[in-house]
Amino acid sequence: MARVEPVPTSEWPREMRGALAALEPPVPRHPPMSKKGGPKGLNALGTFAHHPELARAFFTFNGYALRGTNLTERQREILMLRVSAVRKSSYQWAQHLVVARDIGMTDEEIERVAAGPDPDFWNPLETALLRATDELLGDGTITDDTWAVLSAELDTQQLMDVIFSVSAFETAARLFRSFAIDLDDDLKNV
Repeated sequence: MARVEPVPTSEWPREMRGALAALEPPVPRHPPMSKKGGPKGLNALGTFAHHPELARAFFTFNGYALRGTNLTERQREILMLRVSAVRKSSYQWAQHLVVARDIGMTDEEIERVAAGPDPDFWNPLETALLRATDELLGDGTITDDTWAVLSAELDTQQLMDVIFSVSAFETAARLFRSFAIDLDDDLKNV
């Protein structure tokens, strides 16, 4: 049961509708994540509606991490799902399970993200992305060995995107878990 009831959309403050616009980055590199009939995230958005000013600030950051990033959609979802698994954020996991499938990740790949870096399954870059996520969530830094693999494949902007994406996704996971946000009805059967 949620610790804070989400504000129903009909009761959102006027500022919340404006905050939603911040989810659209100035230079979107990826299409919108929600396909027709996909999850709408109303419980999460309704929770943010309690604090529209904070929502706008976070949505600017998170909107970039989701749609403006220089990483591929697959790389983004590997990071997102790994953060969700490590932080045990079932709300975030359910949301991005749908997104990962929409971009073509298989159920086996999704399960393997939850299991962690496995160089026998993932290519070296994907193994390093998973390791980097674990390292950032653990000690707060990427080790030299992981950095060497990442920097051989990614440019400086992409390296920054890895760090900031993990940070944005972890912030959301902390909110979802701390507020005990309930799964939306459209997520209960994914």
